[in-house]
Amino acid sequence: MRVLHVITGLGVGGAEQQLRLLLRQLPAICDVVTLTNPGTVAEGLTADGVAVKHLGMAGNRDLSALPRLTRLIRQGRYDLVHTHLYRACLYGRAAARIAGVRAVVATEHSLGAATIEGRPLGAGVRALYLASERLGTSTVAVSATIARRLREWGVPARRIHVVPNGIDATRFRFDPLVRTRARTLLALPQDAYVIGGVGRLVAGKRFDTLVRALPHLPGAHLLLVGGGEQEAVLRALAARLGVAGRVCFAGECAYEGAGGGLDLPTLLAAMDVLASPSADEAFGLAVIEGLAAGLPVVYATCPAVDDLPPGRAPGAVRADAAGFTDALRAVRDTAGGRLPVPPAVEHYTIAAAAARLTAVYEAALHGTSPVLGKQVPSVLSDSVTSGVSAR
Repeated sequence: MRVLHVITGLGVGGAEQQLRLLLRQLPAICDVVTLTNPGTVAEGLTADGVAVKHLGMAGNRDLSALPRLTRLIRQGRYDLVHTHLYRACLYGRAAARIAGVRAVVATEHSLGAATIEGRPLGAGVRALYLASERLGTSTVAVSATIARRLREWGVPARRIHVVPNGIDATRFRFDPLVRTRARTLLALPQDAYVIGGVGRLVAGKRFDTLVRALPHLPGAHLLLVGGGEQEAVLRALAARLGVAGRVCFAGECAYEGAGGGLDLPTLLAAMDVLASPSADEAFGLAVIEGLAAGLPVVYATCPAVDDLPPGRAPGAVRADAAGFTDALRAVRDTAGGRLPVPPAVEHYTIAAAAARLTAVYEAALHGTSPVLGKQVPSVLSDSVTSGVSAR
């Protein structure tokens, strides 16, 4: 099976990192086209032996990208095209159909309640999305929450299949020596209580909630992992509140580092609690990664946890914005070192995600409904969350 993955960009991000992990597991010959920004993940894919091509798209309305992408798909003689992220789904589905590829799968990574990849969900965005979706064979949702939103939009349930994100949990296993080294490199006191936040520094992630909590948590430090336009705003807020010396901005980091660098598992090792104050998440991958690192987690919303039966993530505490500081204080006051890795992490392995996605591929190629194996049962039945029904 020859598969072309089309993605909007390959900078550091959850969808981009997820693609790299999946390509290591999928039983297919896979190439990748990035419409824009062949960044850090492109370099990683190339190091893995994956052919990566940059389409050089100038912007959302660069219609010249469509014939270029169509030509590339024809030349590659691909059996299936798999698109990722909004712009790539719009152009990739159309190009695949024009090129004569009939098996077209799209993954919906970032459909929030009010935004998609940070852009407001206006009527125009929704209409364009639905028109494009009809060009595909099936749409993959990374959580049952996204599957429900797609159905509410009007996407037929039989076209929606849940393939949750996955991680390589062994990479996040806690090592006290790594913790010591990371704190040394970050100039964090070895005995400090460190609150961590992982994600793009944008308004929707609400990391200002964590900065505002610091004056009420004496001695605690904040480690923010990620980059974005809100960094200057967060720095100014920390200075205004008198806590600038207790906030560490680590910047963007790779999922996997080389040569002893500060990759994501290393930075998680430096933390004592992971905080995710975002009120609109499509999956919540950072929460699962934090749990895999043995961290207690305080979160506002996380479909990856909330879609599972109660008790699967005993170290995760849900809190609204008003109660976030109190929740962080309670976790600190009861801190007892690293926690056992909970069952929720076992549910989200990258091997299981690849197996489920392979079933979706086979069904798309043969015009059948995929049989998606169960892992830990979710709150919704598999017949609902997978979107599988009689045709």
